[in-house]
Amino acid sequence: MSPDSAPAAQEPDIPAAVHRLPPSLWALFLAFARMSLAGFGGVLVFARRAIVEQHRWMTADEFNETFALCHFLPGPNIVNLSMVFGSRLRGIAGGVAAFAGLLLPPTLIMTVLAIIYARFGDVDVLRRSLAGISCAAVGLLIAVVFRMMTPLLKRMDAAALILMLAVFTAIGVLCLPLQAVLLVAIPLSIGVTSLMRRKVAA
Repeated sequence: MSPDSAPAAQEPDIPAAVHRLPPSLWALFLAFARMSLAGFGGVLVFARRAIVEQHRWMTADEFNETFALCHFLPGPNIVNLSMVFGSRLRGIAGGVAAFAGLLLPPTLIMTVLAIIYARFGDVDVLRRSLAGISCAAVGLLIAVVFRMMTPLLKRMDAAALILMLAVFTAIGVLCLPLQAVLLVAIPLSIGVTSLMRRKVAA
């Protein structure tokens, strides 16, 4: 294997030192447009692949941290991610470019499909097809969750894993209110992280 081809074979958890120069506004628009057009079952899977693995604009840890912030903001997570990510790289104009790339192409396509569905939505073949697509969407979501867990598992960060399992249990198993869980989990996770970093620094 030649030296030039070696980085492609590595795990996509790439150090920040190898980040490329910030992309142009047009590059941001095109990147998020491709994500949205490929994002059957959810754009998150394709967003992580493009940002972390393909373009290497973020490391896996940075993506997780940014997505975590976007997850706690009001509104759709991936829309928040486009604005935060674009603004981080190219300022407000970058946020607008990423936002437009994410929403404009699928909006046009969905408008056309909505018109078609309004006329042919009761066709049995179409309904069975949509049921099959929903199964694939669930599989894609599970796959990206495991990919996002990889950095935590590699570091064997016991505190982070315990917090993750506690939040999953509280919301997914015990069905506690999301807002109440977040009010406890966010300050607790910030406190634990700060304490651990102080110990490392000492």
